[in-house]
Amino acid sequence: MRKLAWAARGISAVSGAVLLGALMAPSAAAAGGPTPDPDPHGKNRCGPVARHVSSAAPDFSFALGTVFRLATDREGHTFLNDSRNQGVWINLNVVPNAPRCVVDVAVSVEENSGGRLTLTLLSKSGVIYEARCTTSSTPFSPTNLPGTCGVGFQALQATPVV
Repeated sequence: MRKLAWAARGISAVSGAVLLGALMAPSAAAAGGPTPDPDPHGKNRCGPVARHVSSAAPDFSFALGTVFRLATDREGHTFLNDSRNQGVWINLNVVPNAPRCVVDVAVSVEENSGGRLTLTLLSKSGVIYEARCTTSSTPFSPTNLPGTCGVGFQALQATPVV
């Protein structure tokens, strides 16, 4: 019986220390901003991540019936699909400053600004990146997407580590 009591006290002490460490760790916002992605040189050290999908369907005239979709694969790569270009999934690495090791995505369309497409990516490091791309009557493709996204992806300042 004494051995079980000792083991229970040991587990309590360890879990208390882990919880205290988690509560005391500073966030990226407190540290002064985002940290760079762990692999800026393109070698995928991301490891397996869950797959995610997001979609947006604009109502403006030239894009009626269009659906923009973002998806990740298990290696942290991200892809954009413009339903007007059926079956084509564009690897977002063609857009300047695209982060590696993406764990979640979101896509939206600002209809009152002439159809600006906003691509939001959450990297494994906890930094949120955003690119704003101009839509037109021409479907997105791997060759025209980079030119529509201005400077490409930019890290949002003071994003929290998740």
